[in-house]
Amino acid sequence: MYGDVDIPTEVQNALTGFLDLQEQRLAAIGPELAEQVQAARDATSGGKRLRPAFCYWGFRAAGGDPAQPILTAAASLEMLHVSALVHDDVMDSSDVRRGAPAAHRRFEALQRARSQASGRGGDPVSFGIGAAILLGDLCLIWADELLHTSGFDAAALARASRFFDAVRVEVTAGQYLDLVAQASGESDMDLALRVLRYKAATYTVERPLHVGAALAGGDQRLVKSLSAYGQPIGEAFQLRDDLLGVFGDPALTGKPAGDDLREGKRTVLVAYAVERMSEVQLTEFDRLFGRPDLGDDEIQLLREILQDSRAVQACEDLITERTEDALDALHAAPLADDTARKGLTDLAIAATSRVL
Repeated sequence: MYGDVDIPTEVQNALTGFLDLQEQRLAAIGPELAEQVQAARDATSGGKRLRPAFCYWGFRAAGGDPAQPILTAAASLEMLHVSALVHDDVMDSSDVRRGAPAAHRRFEALQRARSQASGRGGDPVSFGIGAAILLGDLCLIWADELLHTSGFDAAALARASRFFDAVRVEVTAGQYLDLVAQASGESDMDLALRVLRYKAATYTVERPLHVGAALAGGDQRLVKSLSAYGQPIGEAFQLRDDLLGVFGDPALTGKPAGDDLREGKRTVLVAYAVERMSEVQLTEFDRLFGRPDLGDDEIQLLREILQDSRAVQACEDLITERTEDALDALHAAPLADDTARKGLTDLAIAATSRVL
């Protein structure tokens, strides 16, 4: 539940119904496509549904009638999110997503089983990567279709499309910035903050709010106010996510503990730490950070360096600061009613404390 609506359940219903239609469409092409549809079903089940939730409350903030198909439209943002996750896991060579094999590992296992059964077949690793890229592409296409077949009229969809187009460009640009940051082998705070904003913060909070507000006909003043709330909350959310990527419980994150350290993620947390480490700590950090074969003891050593450098506390302070800025902006925002204000307040606290 997020406020007075069971958003996760309603979004799941919309996704399930949509994928039922896609299954019928793809079955006409061939039974092989059932693997793609099932992978999409599994990838879109579960999760926090934050993007649809922010979209819904952006709609309500603009005075939208909840009897309209807003949660079907909001589900398009969840489909977009799955597309980004599938592609992200391929780029990071991640093994696990939400406690299950990442999409490329799933397809790899399917092909390996087929090859073993028949005694012939192509390379399972290459097949897994290719199939996952296509799944991510399908989800990106389906996200657009979900929005445009949600039931809103042409005028509302035209208003929302401007923001929906923007978020797809921004998250792709942010993903490229993330690749550049990792490939550089250096921690640059300016680049880390831009990755934080465009790969995660803008597309998790700010743009979903805009899509919802646009569907309800919200004016430019409201859109600007939602940005003043959404940008800092999105940044605080991702800062929390970065901390969980290093210190989080796998049962909560759905990924192995310390995965971001093995992948060499050049996050704001790491940029803070590099600025504050001693020379001895920096030498040890550079020796271990980004090694995919890190053991538990080495993960723990990197965690201790991050703690000792006070980078963790710096991120916690920034989360608090950003959350307070957002709530101040929300208090002053010209929302349609106090129900939306309460919904957005509760969502901000949940997103940044991660009691989700």
